This record gives sequence, structure tokens and C-alpha cells, in this order.
Amino acid sequence: MAGEKRLNFFERYLSVWVGACIVVGIILGKLFPGAVSALSKLEVSHVNLPIAVLIWLMIYPMMLKIDFGAILKVGDKPKGLLITLFVNWIVKPFSMAFLGWLFFKHVFIGLIGTELANEYIAGVIILAAAPCTAMVFVWSYLTDGDPAYTLVQVAVNDLIMLALFAPIVMFLLGVSDIIVPKDVLFMSVFLYIVIPLAAGYLTRRYLLSTKGEEWFNDNFLAPLKPVTIIALLATLVIIFAFQGEVILGNWFNIIIIAVPITIQVYFNASLAYGLAKWLKVPHSVAAPGALIGASNFFELAVAVTISLFGLQSGATLATVVGVLVEVPVMLSVCDFCNRTKHWFDQGKCEQG
Repeated sequence: MAGEKRLNFFERYLSVWVGACIVVGIILGKLFPGAVSALSKLEVSHVNLPIAVLIWLMIYPMMLKIDFGAILKVGDKPKGLLITLFVNWIVKPFSMAFLGWLFFKHVFIGLIGTELANEYIAGVIILAAAPCTAMVFVWSYLTDGDPAYTLVQVAVNDLIMLALFAPIVMFLLGVSDIIVPKDVLFMSVFLYIVIPLAAGYLTRRYLLSTKGEEWFNDNFLAPLKPVTIIALLATLVIIFAFQGEVILGNWFNIIIIAVPITIQVYFNASLAYGLAKWLKVPHSVAAPGALIGASNFFELAVAVTISLFGLQSGATLATVVGVLVEVPVMLSVCDFCNRTKHWFDQGKCEQG
């Protein structure tokens, strides 16, 4: 039963680990300021090399999980797919830009000032412009979601992200009067989407054809999971080592940033779930659809904000707060979907 399913140890306490990384990072920043400063200077074309390596170690294993052959099944359940594509690419980035403008430029402007407000807006826009990948499979599993549908969603979203991520970010940042260098943004897309996507696809295709699916899953993919976890934690420690002074002086800002991010998650999940119910989509499609529409590819967002604004920026802090917020909020969405399964009369629902 879905109610008996649980996250693994790391995923269940991801917010705790992020909190621990805040503490460890701040302590390291205080104890070893010279080493932290040296790390910040290891850059090529605005890309911090240690962070780039760690981000790759996070993203590449995720891309290995994507079966792009699932694209061939894109027409099997079109209504569910269209709903979440609408929420992911039409609603979410723009609603997040509005919420960022509302809270950072108006509600909290007296507490953070114009400069930080702009940086926080940039961070949440970049966070919302990238739909979630790996964690979607976890959320779908917890709600008894249709695995084939979830796979199709992730594959389609990853391909769309290649074309739309940079233009949407540039447009929304421009509307918000935040100017970013186009070359750095497109370089970030190439480094953190195109290369790992292509590498994951080619590796997966080669190993499945030469070693088989069982060997690929058990001997290649499974051992990479701890690498992803370690890379994520190491990235967060480095970020907070640079953010230490900002956090100690403005710890309340983390709560400020969390407010619009949390509202955005619940708004988009509710919209996708409500549309699915209205259009008579089965619960096994509606639940993962709502979760895909609400969660974010925070690993990519962190990488892009570091490249565009730097490790010590408010934009980078905003994306990291997204990591802190996502797990407990998404678990509450999963719980709601499981509790409302009876809303979807499977006998009357069409194959969405």
C-alpha cells in the first residue's frame, strides 16, 4: 500500500542533512577562511571548477535513469501529460516570478533591501524554471503513481528543458530588471543539461546493449547513488562556507525565502491535481502529475545560480533554501494525494 511506503534514510531526512550542511559550512568558513577563498578563485569563464565537478556527479547519475525510448509512449495518456506540461512551463515559472516580486519587492522589502530582493527573485525564478527529475520517481512511488507515465513525463520535460530553460530564465529576469550575461547562461545550460543528458543517454544505451538491464541497474547505477548523495552534501557545505557571514547576520532571510517557495509548491500541486480531477484523469496519473508540477530540479538551479551570480550571492542562497523546503513540503503533498484517492472514481476516469 502507498501508505506503507517510505523514503530511504537519506531522502527521508534530506532537510536535516541540509541543516547540518549549513552548520558545517559556516564552521569551516570561520575556521579556514583562506582555504574557502582559494576554492572560490578556481574559476574558468565564471564557472567554479570544484562546484562544477560536484554538480556533474549529482546530475549525471540522474540522467542515466532516463529512458528516452519512453517518448514513443507520449500519446498513451495525453491529458495527464498536457496538464503537467501546462503547469511546468506556462504556470510555474511565471507564478514564481510573481510571488518573488510580491514578497521580496513588497512584503519583505523593508527587511532585505532592493539588492537582496533582486537576487532572491533571480534565485527563485531559476529554481522554478527547471522541472524536477530524479526525485519525481520517489514522489510517484509514494503515491502509487503510474511508473510508465512518470518516466514519459521526465523524459519529455528534460527534452523541453534543453530548448526553453534559458529563454524563460532570460525573459523573466529581464522583466524583473535583472540583467544576466547571455553567454554565461547558455554555457550553464550546455554544461549542466546538454553534456550530462548526452553522456547519460549514450552511457545507458551502450551498457544496456552490451551488459543488459540487470547488470546496468545493479552493477553500474546502484553504486553511483552514494556518489550523488556525497556530491550534494559537499556542494551544500561549500556554498554555506561562503554564505556563512550572510546567514549569521541575516538568518531570518532563510525563512523569508522559504515563504514564496512553499506557496508556489502548494499552488502548482493544487492546480495540476485539480485539473486532473476535472478532466477525469486516473489517480495513478493525477498524483505524480501534481508532484511533477510542484517540485524543482534544484541541483541544476544551484549550478546555474553559482555560474551567474557566484557562490556568495543571494540567488544561490535562494536555490539552496529550495532544497531545504522541498522534502517536507513534497511529503505533505504526497500525503494529501494518498488521502484523497477516493476523489478519483477509477471506474469513471478516462485513461488520461
